[in-house]
Amino acid sequence: MAKPEHHHVTVDGTRIRTNRLVLRPWSLQDAPAALDVYGQSEVSRWLAPAMESVADESAMTAVLKQWIDQCSALEAPAGRWAVELADSGELIGGAAVLPLPPDGVDLEIGWQLAPAYWGRGLAAEAGHAVAHYTFTQGVDEVFAVVRPRNTRGIATARRVGMEWVGETQKYYGLTLQVYRLRKGDLDLPAIPA
Repeated sequence: MAKPEHHHVTVDGTRIRTNRLVLRPWSLQDAPAALDVYGQSEVSRWLAPAMESVADESAMTAVLKQWIDQCSALEAPAGRWAVELADSGELIGGAAVLPLPPDGVDLEIGWQLAPAYWGRGLAAEAGHAVAHYTFTQGVDEVFAVVRPRNTRGIATARRVGMEWVGETQKYYGLTLQVYRLRKGDLDLPAIPA
């Protein structure tokens, strides 16, 4: 298993902060920037069938409204966050902790970044942040499910510190690689109250 990269993480209400990122709740005003992420085929191709490529700003607004409504019905630690650069506030992606179908028992962590921000370790930092947050909420393990040819997703899961546990068709009706991270395998620095 790859040694996870360690990032300082703090949770402040609904915001999760790392050295370089702020994860915060989505708003409808995020639609133009979110479209730069979810409207990119390089991103959306790995999200289907759970999410197709978003065609325009109106469609992105509808997706964000659905996510915001969904989050209000989820129990912590499940949720969705916009990912911003801490120094500029620029929205560069999204992260989520969601119950995996079909049973909703296992929790999946996920991350998506605009292609312009790939290759900088930001996706692993976002994945580490949501895993850290999830573990502070009493959860002992999280999963990432990745299509076998999604080499970037696989590499990011490993950089987060996740361990490959096998292949399954249990989730989303697809053949997926399953990665797991246990609480004891993640560096958990103290979180200010």
